[in-house]
Amino acid sequence: MVKMHIEWLRAANDDLVLLADIIANPHITHLIAFHSQQAVEKSLKAYLEYNNEEVPKTHKIQSLIDRTDIKMEGCDDLIQLLDTLYIESRYPGDMGLLPYGKPTLEDAREFYDFANNMFVRICKILNICEEDLNYA
Repeated sequence: MVKMHIEWLRAANDDLVLLADIIANPHITHLIAFHSQQAVEKSLKAYLEYNNEEVPKTHKIQSLIDRTDIKMEGCDDLIQLLDTLYIESRYPGDMGLLPYGKPTLEDAREFYDFANNMFVRICKILNICEEDLNYA
């Protein structure tokens, strides 16, 4: 039986694999933002699960970070943007998008880099290697 923290990391990795395939597409930057947020959220939930902490039913990255001892200096604005874009990025219209509208490709790459870095960081903290995430 696979431990739950591994399942969370597998799910985060799936988002990152998808992101790697779509990161250069300027037409779907809102979806890049959404999947970036999801990868970060799932990585943080893996961390909580591994540490036998309650995994709340929330999508707010800041709320999850606040439950950990992970330091995130200098990332407050980016975290706030990802939290804002989570729901609204999946639907048409301007609600919830960045103040200037849909995320730019540069924004999308920043979100992706943040998500990937968070995933790698948590895998290192939990001593999880790529082979541990393979589906058997």
